[in-house]
Amino acid sequence: MITLALSKGRIFDETLPLLKAAGIEVLDDPEKTRKLILATSQPGVRVVLVRASDVPTYVQYGGADLGITGKDTLLEHGSEGLYQPLDLQIAKCRISVAVRHGFDYAAAAVRQGSRLKVATKYLAIAREFFAAKGVHVDLDQLYGSMELAPLTGPGRRHFDLVSTGNTLKANQLVEVGAHHGTSVRVWW
Repeated sequence: MITLALSKGRIFDETLPLLKAAGIEVLDDPEKTRKLILATSQPGVRVVLVRASDVPTYVQYGGADLGITGKDTLLEHGSEGLYQPLDLQIAKCRISVAVRHGFDYAAAAVRQGSRLKVATKYLAIAREFFAAKGVHVDLDQLYGSMELAPLTGPGRRHFDLVSTGNTLKANQLVEVGAHHGTSVRVWW
């Protein structure tokens, strides 16, 4: 039996056509069932539904043979004991730094001895990102609605994944930095 770890949502939806092309169809709709282990059209293949952040753990410790999730998850989790054989070229996005409209990010970032306040759920990625730029940061860990941080906290920045940028625009935020190339990986 081959067990594939997947999470609900965009990655699941964009993985289905790839599985179908390989002759594998998931038999249950994860939005309509409470099952966490889904059968497929191939008797030797099953899908386990887990949180995206748990995919590497399930693969690393044998709960799944392989998993599909974002590269951001692997970078945040660490890649010890995991192989990344394939970039599926789905669910493309970028890591973005955003501030409220009118905030002078450049002046705040380069002031001698200044520290930026940044809200993110990606602590490891954010530390590496800002360290590479020589910027000191105080990180506040949040798990949702990152766009609220710059709107409610004085001088706060947003550091999160962005696909279209529409949520940033709707909340009067502007991108001041980004790292492109975050995509979905198969792990085993």
